[in-house]
Amino acid sequence: MTDSNPSADLNREGGAWPLVHSERAVLAADLADISDGQWATQSLCSDLTVRQVLAHLTAGARLNSVGWLAGVIRCRFDFDKQVAMRLTEQMGASPGETLERFRHVVPSTTKPPLPVIAMLGETIVHGEDIRRPLGIRRDHPIETVTRVADYYRGSDLVVPAKGRVHGLRLVAQDGPFTTGAGPLVSGTTLALVMAMTGRSTYLDELEGDGVDLLRERCATA
Repeated sequence: MTDSNPSADLNREGGAWPLVHSERAVLAADLADISDGQWATQSLCSDLTVRQVLAHLTAGARLNSVGWLAGVIRCRFDFDKQVAMRLTEQMGASPGETLERFRHVVPSTTKPPLPVIAMLGETIVHGEDIRRPLGIRRDHPIETVTRVADYYRGSDLVVPAKGRVHGLRLVAQDGPFTTGAGPLVSGTTLALVMAMTGRSTYLDELEGDGVDLLRERCATA
């Protein structure tokens, strides 16, 4: 998948939903038997725990455009405040309840005013925010992570991924994804996705003359 030939499925509103549902289901299964202590583990997502990130994913799967706008107004256009508010609403009284709430939204097609491919990206990236600190490995289908990589390389909608990799050439070692021109950054498609979205932990899995510049951008974004 390249700059000039993005998949037509990316532009079909419902095309990515089965992939979202599959990724949610696998994540729920991965977390079925973790301990209470593991639920409190620091995730890769800023200052959130594993449990809080899962609640954030649940919130996104329950929030439609009307509810999103109402929350934005309620929070006086403080988007971070709304995210925190919605996350808290989905935490539940225990880790078990947090997981059960997430299981309930696995087949949901409710979403904020974002393209469906962005929901797939959120599910994969936040899923890895959870899995990596817990030592859980997920071998994502290469077609799925390639779609997500192609989305992020051209978008700053949710995270400044497009700006973060501007002037760099990204090349996947395990699939067809390639984009950009400039100093090389090469690695697995998943590592490229996670680095594009600012997860500096994955930079050690990348190689090429452009890695140091990408590291600087991840540190300052």
